[in-house]
Amino acid sequence: MRFAPLLLALLCVSFTTLRAAERKPNVLFILADDLGQMDVGAFNPKTFYETPNIDSLARRGMKFPQGYAACSVCSPTRASILTGKYPPRLGITDFIGGTRAGQLRPAPNQNHLALQEVTLAETLRDAGYATFFAGKWHLGGGEFYPGAQGFPKELDSGEGRKVNAQFWYPASELPVPDHKDDPKTTERIVNEAVKFIDGHKDRPFFAFLPFLAPHTPIGARAELVEKYKKKSASAPPDAWGRERANKVRLVQNNPVYAAMLEQLDTAIGRVLAALGKNGLTEKTIVVFMSDNGGLSTSEGHPTSNLPLRAGKGWPYEGGVREPLIVVAPGVTKPGTTCDSPVISADFFPTLLQLVGLPLQSERHLDGVSFLPLLKGETMSRGRPLFWHYPHYSNQGGPPNGAIRDGDWKLIEWYEEGSLELYDLGQDASEKNNLAVQQPDKVKELHAKLVAWRKEVGALMPVPNPGFVPDAKPAAKASAAGRKVQDL
Repeated sequence: MRFAPLLLALLCVSFTTLRAAERKPNVLFILADDLGQMDVGAFNPKTFYETPNIDSLARRGMKFPQGYAACSVCSPTRASILTGKYPPRLGITDFIGGTRAGQLRPAPNQNHLALQEVTLAETLRDAGYATFFAGKWHLGGGEFYPGAQGFPKELDSGEGRKVNAQFWYPASELPVPDHKDDPKTTERIVNEAVKFIDGHKDRPFFAFLPFLAPHTPIGARAELVEKYKKKSASAPPDAWGRERANKVRLVQNNPVYAAMLEQLDTAIGRVLAALGKNGLTEKTIVVFMSDNGGLSTSEGHPTSNLPLRAGKGWPYEGGVREPLIVVAPGVTKPGTTCDSPVISADFFPTLLQLVGLPLQSERHLDGVSFLPLLKGETMSRGRPLFWHYPHYSNQGGPPNGAIRDGDWKLIEWYEEGSLELYDLGQDASEKNNLAVQQPDKVKELHAKLVAWRKEVGALMPVPNPGFVPDAKPAAKASAAGRKVQDL
C-alpha cells in the first residue's frame, strides 16, 4: 500500500496531461481598419512606417501576399469573416450607412447582419469557447450588436446601446484612456483584451479584436507624431497621380498616420506578450489582417499602396489585397510565405478545421478551408474569387464587380458596362488593360462573374432619373475597355 500515493500521483499527472492534450487551441483574430498591405514591413521592407510586432508575427507563421478582403470597404468584409459567405448573400455590400448615389442609384444595403446568420463566434461559443469582443463592429446597433452574434452580452457602445452604434466594448472597471492619447481607443481595446486573456488561460477562447486604427480621422500621441515628423524630413516629398476624378497618393510620408500605426503595432505587441505571460503562445492560433486596402484617394489621402493600384473603395489590388498573416502552432512553419489567393470568407471553415471542429458547409457557404496551404501543401485546384460593389464609394470608386481566376482579373464598371482585364502574374500594378487583346478571356470571365451574381442573389444598381452630371464629369474607364452585355 506504500505505493498507493505514488500511483495516485502518476494517475493525476497522466490525467492532467491528457486533458491538456485534448484542449482545443485558442483563436486570436486581430483586424486592422483601412490598413494597406504596403503599410506593413513584412510585406514591404521599404515602407515608411514601423511595424515590428506585426513583422515578428509574420516571422512566426505564414504570410499571404495574395490575401484578399471580400470588399473594398469595411462592413461587407467584416460580415464575410463572421459568416463565411460573400457579402451579396447577406445583403451587405457597402459600409452600413452608405447611401451615396450618382449616375446610378445604388443597390439596397442592409443596416445590420441578420440574426439568423450563425456566426463563427456562435459556432465556437457553442463548442465551449469563451468569446471576447472589443472595438469596431459596424454590422448593426441596438438588438443587432455583437452580443446577439455569439459574443458576450455585457457589451456597451458607450452611448447607451445607440441604435446605429459601430463600436462596442466590455462593461469594465478599467479606466478609459485619455482621448488625446488614445483617439482610436487602441489602448482601451488592448487593456480589455489583456484582462480577458489573463482570466482565461485555462479555457479555450475566441478573442476578436477589430481595432479602429488606422481609419481616419488620424491621430496619435504627441511624442510619436514628433518622432515621425523628424523621420519625414528625409522621406520623399508628396507626389500624386490620378484615379478617375480623384488624385491618389504615390508616397508614404505622413507622420500622424505613421504614429497611429506605431501605436496600433505596440498594442498588438502587448496582446501577444499577454499570451506569452500566460503560457498560451503555443496554444493560440493568431490571424492578422485588414478589412480593406489603405486610404489613398480621398479623405486626407494618408497613405500610398504602391506598387498596388488605388486603395480603399476601389476594386483594384490596392483596395482589396490585405496584409494577411496566420500563425497556427504545430501547423504553420515559421517564416513561410504562401502565394495562393485566399479571401476573408475562408476564415470560418479554416478556423473550424484548425481547432478540430467539423466543417459546417450549410453555414460557411462560400468559404473554403485553406488548411492545406497552412500545412505547406497545395490545394487540389484553384477557384475564382469574386467581388460585388454596386455603390459609389466615398473614395471615388463607381459601382463595379470583379473576378479573379488564376492570374487573370476582370473588372466590370456598372455605369457604362466597360470591362478591364489584367494579368496579375505579370502586372500586379494593373497598368496594362488587356481587354482588347484578349476578347475570349474577357467573355469567359464575364460569363463567370454574371453567373456568380445570379447564384448569390446579388442586387444591382439601377439608372438614376434624377442624376445631373457634374460640369466636369469623372473620366470614364479606359477607352480600351470593352462593353459586354450580361449573359
